[in-house]
Amino acid sequence: MATLGNQWPRFSGVIVRFGWVAAVLGMVTAARAAEDPERAKQYEQLAVEVAHLEQQGNVLKQVVRLVRPTVVHIEAEKTDPLAKRYSHHSVEEAGSGTIIELGGKLYVLTNRHVIKSATVNNIHIKLQDGRQINPTQVWSDPGTDVAIMSVSAPHLFAARIGDSEKIDIGDFVLAVGSPFGLSHSVTFGIISAKGRRDLELGDEQVQYQDFLQTDAAINPGNSGGPLINLRGEVVGMNTAIASNSGGSEGIGFTIPINMAMGIAKQLVERGSVVHRSLPPGPFLGVTLDSKFDAATATKLGLPRLEGCRIQAVTPKSPAEAAKLQVDDVVVEFDGTPIENDVHLVTLVSLSDVGKEVPIVVFRGKKMVKLTVKIADRSSFEAAN
Repeated sequence: MATLGNQWPRFSGVIVRFGWVAAVLGMVTAARAAEDPERAKQYEQLAVEVAHLEQQGNVLKQVVRLVRPTVVHIEAEKTDPLAKRYSHHSVEEAGSGTIIELGGKLYVLTNRHVIKSATVNNIHIKLQDGRQINPTQVWSDPGTDVAIMSVSAPHLFAARIGDSEKIDIGDFVLAVGSPFGLSHSVTFGIISAKGRRDLELGDEQVQYQDFLQTDAAINPGNSGGPLINLRGEVVGMNTAIASNSGGSEGIGFTIPINMAMGIAKQLVERGSVVHRSLPPGPFLGVTLDSKFDAATATKLGLPRLEGCRIQAVTPKSPAEAAKLQVDDVVVEFDGTPIENDVHLVTLVSLSDVGKEVPIVVFRGKKMVKLTVKIADRSSFEAAN
């Protein structure tokens, strides 16, 4: 009796609580029954639209699942001569990278500033599955801030490379990396602008610039990580941010993947990069007007400021052979609209020697199509 008596009040309490829940459910059901039919219909329409939105959201989840195994977290222990003076032998840098395939071999593509001054033994590459590996060889190019590291390990997945020439302002993109050391973080945004040049990037003297701008959140540690389109293809390598606080303020910069892969290929094949203005290298043979402005454009008959004005043509050069002239305004090179003189020089520097490139110039108030064959600067100078 005592046992039963002690249990009965608890059992009664359960009955009371169940009764309370039933009462609440009854109130909710009654409220729904009393709901305005038009509002109920709107809720149903909203549910249908949200279902479509959730289905589109599944695309993003699938992209992330495909991409994350190709993204790595990088920690580099660097020798700092200044710090060494004060008995501190090294500093640590953290960043991100992407596993890529070149010539049947696997590499990690990243920014030079992430691994600069670090030896292969002091560069630690952390994979998504928790493994940690070291590169076997490292190449880098200070002119573009691109670096590539050879790696070897079982079960590595290479990213699918897209075409950054096809990316446009307003396209949706995802940034993947390790902001503040939080590996494999994903942010979402759009391409905000293209062709950003002449950026001041701290102590890094990045001479050859052609950045994409994105509002996908990029923070310290994202450097070297990929910018991805909705097809799961890498279209850029995240490199820098414009910030007053040191964190993301919606302005991030990424190297177009076509440019990054071109540099990486040269580094692996040649050990260095052939750049403009430094022989040997791709050579066009023009002097450009660095002061070309809207007033000069109007004087030449252009409806708006675009392209770059040719100030002089080098005798016996590819430009002369292509019949380029002083006061021609180069508005397109190899299918790419030209924004200014730096843009054209960058594109020429990335061209293959011997390639015949279509070029469009504004001359005499009309567009003229020409073809120029890119030469090697050192060969041209030796022949002349």
